Amino acid sequence: MTLVYTGICSHAPGITARADLANPGLRDPFYAALGQMRDEIRATRPDALMIVAAEHFANFFTNCMPAYAVGMGESYRGPIEDPDWLKIPLREQRGAPELGRRLVTEMLQAVDVAYCEEWQFDHGVIVPLHFLDPSNEMTVIPVNINCQGPPLTPLHRAWAFGEAIRRAADSVPERIALVATGGISHWPATPDSGKINEAWDREFLARWAANDREQMLSYSDTETYRDAGQGGFEIRTFIAAAAAARGKGTVQFFAPIPIFAVGCTVARMEIV
Repeated sequence: MTLVYTGICSHAPGITARADLANPGLRDPFYAALGQMRDEIRATRPDALMIVAAEHFANFFTNCMPAYAVGMGESYRGPIEDPDWLKIPLREQRGAPELGRRLVTEMLQAVDVAYCEEWQFDHGVIVPLHFLDPSNEMTVIPVNINCQGPPLTPLHRAWAFGEAIRRAADSVPERIALVATGGISHWPATPDSGKINEAWDREFLARWAANDREQMLSYSDTETYRDAGQGGFEIRTFIAAAAAARGKGTVQFFAPIPIFAVGCTVARMEIV
């Protein structure tokens, strides 16, 4: 098998944009956990880092909203947001068009996937990369799941997409590291921004760490919206990662950090 690492982490823009306003007692251990994730990924010697993120209307909008998309570009630029606001300098990230094409070709055996030779990184990709690849040395394959524009892909289809990622990764000789990014409960761009349902988050992470497919897929979008906000729809990326890894997970860090407007998560999952 050539899937060599699977993990999940948060990607909220406040993680970098409002770093100076955060409680250091929470911020610093969170950053340290992201540093640990960076070291763990490097230790697997990946040929490419696949980042599964949620769409924030940066590359796709209601005129064309694929359920799933995979990058096949030579390179990618980001952040699409104001770099001074996000506090992440503009960068050009190396892509892997030929590898991306082979992965997409295999995924299409099971799941209908859009593919893109042009892609701009928003905070969903660039915030994790800021910590996981600070020197901009890695080859990146961006992956997107629509978590913003209903109708959303059902959770069981997000699981099937994760299975397709695993089959594709295992079909190529290159070593693939996978990181899924998102939030759990959060209410971005609303008057409730900064609200976090810690109990809901911890319950979801327990289900994720157990890789309990039935329990992870038992959420309805109505319940998620009520209890975890529209940002809670991003559990789709975490579910896809669990399906790809197949093992049990370890939560390395979780804490609500309201100034970041999300419960901040770092976790990894055994690949079996």
